[in-house]
Amino acid sequence: MFPFQLCCFALCFGTLVRGFHRNTMTDEKTQAKPVVLTDRVRGITKAVLDPAGMFLHRLGIHPDVITTAGLIVVAIAAVVIAQGRLQLGGIILLLGLPFDALDGAVARAMQRTGKFGAVLDSVLDRYADGFIFAGLSYYFAVLDQFEMMLLAMAALLGSLLVSYVRARADGVQVETKIGLFTRLERIVVILIMLLVPDLLTVGLIVLAVGTNFTALQRIWFVYRTLKNRGG
Repeated sequence: MFPFQLCCFALCFGTLVRGFHRNTMTDEKTQAKPVVLTDRVRGITKAVLDPAGMFLHRLGIHPDVITTAGLIVVAIAAVVIAQGRLQLGGIILLLGLPFDALDGAVARAMQRTGKFGAVLDSVLDRYADGFIFAGLSYYFAVLDQFEMMLLAMAALLGSLLVSYVRARADGVQVETKIGLFTRLERIVVILIMLLVPDLLTVGLIVLAVGTNFTALQRIWFVYRTLKNRGG
């Protein structure tokens, strides 16, 4: 497996370098906003999600309830993962994905204008990241696989930093949607490595490197944007 993992790591690194060059070319002079995978998927699924959101709204289901229910599903999956049942945990996560999209659809259907929903969604997403990687870290700790546990912790740190950099950038009026490993990309990799356990090591390497690279990529983008503003 090691040569295969090494090849995957090399491919990932090359992709990151190309993505860094492509995405960081966007600045305020061009006025071009980078489009991440999340935006593309949102555009594709909008025709399905909006009617579903309207239906749930008519049933009186609040978007915050959906957001919280989604976190509960992730917590259950994390417990299952910690017990070593990786594929079952991946299936539970997969079944819980609609919660992550429907809360926004319901909010649009009810024409929600308050900002608390967005804050709650962002915070619970971070809890979800923590639950998943905590489950993996516990699983590796039980097996005395210290290196794998460190990879899981590095992936968690990178995931949190990707979101934190964006939040801090918003505070200085810089929109940072750039990066190869936004939340949707992370979820895809997590699902693949859980459903195909032979790819677990490769997946964790990709996440550990990719998320921290994306955080640094966003920091660099913020630096260049503020420098162009004279800040």
